[in-house]
Amino acid sequence: MDQSVYENSQDDDTRRFVPDEVYDSAEEARAAIEFLISRYDSADGPFVYPIITNDGCKNIGYVQLCQIDDSSWEIGYHIAKQFTGQGYATEAVKAFLPAMAEKLNIKEVYGICLAENTASVRVLEKCSFGQVYKGSGIYQGKETQIVKFLWKL
Repeated sequence: MDQSVYENSQDDDTRRFVPDEVYDSAEEARAAIEFLISRYDSADGPFVYPIITNDGCKNIGYVQLCQIDDSSWEIGYHIAKQFTGQGYATEAVKAFLPAMAEKLNIKEVYGICLAENTASVRVLEKCSFGQVYKGSGIYQGKETQIVKFLWKL
C-alpha cells in the first residue's frame, strides 16, 4: 500500500488541496501509514482509513476523522485524481461517518474545505452536511476563502 499512497500523493490535486500529505518516497509514505495505524486504538486519532476499489486491488484515497479540539471533530477525504468524479468520496464518507460517530460517541462533525474546491463542497452537501460559514479562514496554515459545513447525527 505504501507505493500507491506515495503515487496518489503526487497528483496536482493533492499538492493543491492537502500539501501536507505529499510524500517524497514510498518509504516516507510507509512511515506515515505505520503512524496512522498506530492511532486506531487511541481516543483522539487521527483516524485515517484507506479507500480501496471493490476488487481490493487498488488504494485510491482515504477518509479520516481528526480532532479539532477537545470536543470537535473534522472529516477529511481525498481521492487520487484519476479516480475523481466517480462517487468514491461520497460513498466513503456516507459509509465511514455513521460508523465512526458511533465508535467515538460523537453527534456532530465539521467539514472544512477551500471555497474553490467545488467537488469537496458537493461531496459534503451529498452527505447531509449543512453549510455554516463561507468566508475568510485559515486552511493549511494560510488565510484563504473557505467553506465550513456541519453534520449532525
